Amino acid sequence: MSTDSTPNTNRLTRAYTSTDADIRLRATLAAGTDPQPGDIPALIAQCAVEPDFFVRDMLTWALTRHPVGATLPMLVTELDSPTPQAVAQALHTLSKIDDARAFPHITDAHLHHPDDEVARTAWRTAAGLAGPGQHTDLAARLVPELGRGDRELRRSLTRAFLQLGGAADPALRLVAARPGPGRDHALTTLLLLDDPDLGFDAAEATAATTPTTSVTAGTGQ
Repeated sequence: MSTDSTPNTNRLTRAYTSTDADIRLRATLAAGTDPQPGDIPALIAQCAVEPDFFVRDMLTWALTRHPVGATLPMLVTELDSPTPQAVAQALHTLSKIDDARAFPHITDAHLHHPDDEVARTAWRTAAGLAGPGQHTDLAARLVPELGRGDRELRRSLTRAFLQLGGAADPALRLVAARPGPGRDHALTTLLLLDDPDLGFDAAEATAATTPTTSVTAGTGQ
């Protein structure tokens, strides 16, 4: 790692003004290959505005190449950004860094964010970072999102619940046992907790044809 990062940081900043995604990608690759502390702010700033998926993925990789102590505080600060992409990318990077100290900074504002990508990433990251003693509480915080969005968004939330395992069962059962917009989604997730090999589509189809009155205490066990 170089001790003087100013020249490289200047090159990185200039590269990010290019409209050519390949130039931005190569600059980010170089920054990750030779990580320099002064590059971190430029990398995080680019996360908020980068339009290309592959460059964003490389930005996350480049940030993971730095010591956690240097990146974690800046990424946590980014969670308060008014820019949805900045928040989603910070959450994604925190999931890759996989440091549990980030978990308390994932708030209900993230879990219930109106932007689907922010919410989806918050669910996944929170479920991955939560300790065993935090799983039950997190499941209860996720319950209001049941039934939200299209198939892919519902599937993302189900994956988060599955990461929490049996700790999610009581909260899901409460929703599955009464009529409401999240009822079918809760039952779908309970069925998958019971049989992960069932598949989301099959579980969703079963849930849709299962009367609420037949949801028993054994479902999801």
